[in-house]
Amino acid sequence: MSLPSGKLRPNSAAAFAKAQMRIPGGVNSPARAFGGVGGSPIFIARAEGPYLHDVDGNRYLDFIGSWGPMILGHSHPAVVEAVIAAIYDGSSYGAPCERETELAEMVCDAIPSVEMVRFVSSGTEAAMSAIRLARGWKGRDLIVKFAGCYHGHVDALLVSAGSSALTLGVPNSPGIPKGCTQDTIVLRYNDTQQLAELFAAKGDQIAGVMLEPVVGNMGLVPPSVEFRRELRRLTHHHGTALIYDEVMTGFRLSYGGAQMLLGDEPDVTALGKIIGGGYPVGAYGGRADIMKFIMPAGPVFQAGTLSGNPIAMAAGIATLKVLKQNPPYARLDQLGQRIETGLNRAATECGIPHRINRVGSMWTLFFTDRDVTDFDTAVLSDKAKFARFFWEMMDRGFYLPCSQYEAAFISAAMTDAQIGEMLIAAKESLHALSM
Repeated sequence: MSLPSGKLRPNSAAAFAKAQMRIPGGVNSPARAFGGVGGSPIFIARAEGPYLHDVDGNRYLDFIGSWGPMILGHSHPAVVEAVIAAIYDGSSYGAPCERETELAEMVCDAIPSVEMVRFVSSGTEAAMSAIRLARGWKGRDLIVKFAGCYHGHVDALLVSAGSSALTLGVPNSPGIPKGCTQDTIVLRYNDTQQLAELFAAKGDQIAGVMLEPVVGNMGLVPPSVEFRRELRRLTHHHGTALIYDEVMTGFRLSYGGAQMLLGDEPDVTALGKIIGGGYPVGAYGGRADIMKFIMPAGPVFQAGTLSGNPIAMAAGIATLKVLKQNPPYARLDQLGQRIETGLNRAATECGIPHRINRVGSMWTLFFTDRDVTDFDTAVLSDKAKFARFFWEMMDRGFYLPCSQYEAAFISAAMTDAQIGEMLIAAKESLHALSM
């Protein structure tokens, strides 16, 4: 795909060329490669508040927020202060520290379904560990996931995955033995009948069901009420662990995550991103009787030298304190509603087929004339049109996700005026697409 942008960014181009000499594909995560929009990735020099600044001196209103965790914006003063103080105490101990317990108590207080929590270093690690825990707890092998949901690059879960795996057209990766996925069953998201049929046939063999309660990795896709209720009923009935992957949604859609917003109560929850204030961190937690199966309390092994890293813990504590003391969620929802209404109006006026899915501060503009409710409907979107829209917006100073299959995020650092500027740019960009 040739570069759709009309704006030259020579320093980013040079940085990318240099990176490709030493880093596979020039990036350290496929989601950054711009494979879904063409052209070369833009290299970032710094970030502050709601903005990213690239190496060519351009400034962008950031609707990625490091793929979700920067809900307070970049370099929030409270987080910066906490991190600087923690650095002087040492970067890593390989031993327990009190900050781990403090953050654990904050997570458990915020999410009613989480009675105990184990910190790890990434969302992938949290998902991997949650799956192992479910299998060890139940003594069963089968795991269920949903097409288009991405739970990190875990061998057993990288089957019909979303996010960058979907963007790059590699839902199943080489290097994963068949044996790693033979006990993974993939269902259609929001398909209640398919779910019921599977549990009728194999319910007593299923260790756990993992899903994004609000999907962010095939674009933003919300769950239906019927789907959620039937999933909880079936897992209760068959003694199966219901695992919510809230790596994106935890502490973003509400202080208690998507599950609190929706009124759900999973058995295990995977967390990440926000609970480290943007630093590398993840966690999984749930009912105490299940969590006590983890070593050294129980037999299920999981370990990590950097788990509970003191700097990440300090950043997470500071972030959650701000979110609890000054909840931004009502205002973020209002900004999200304004974006949804404005984009709908602009796309309709331009005669462009589209759907907008939004929950709170997460949203996706799909270029399609069909409702997007699952993987099959998401992939019908016009990816070429999205790529043009992406570059039109980028050239106007607005950084959107570089894939049709990624959710966009609003930060509390954004103002009403900035959202207004974004909607003006979006209207201009959509008009350019319609020409």
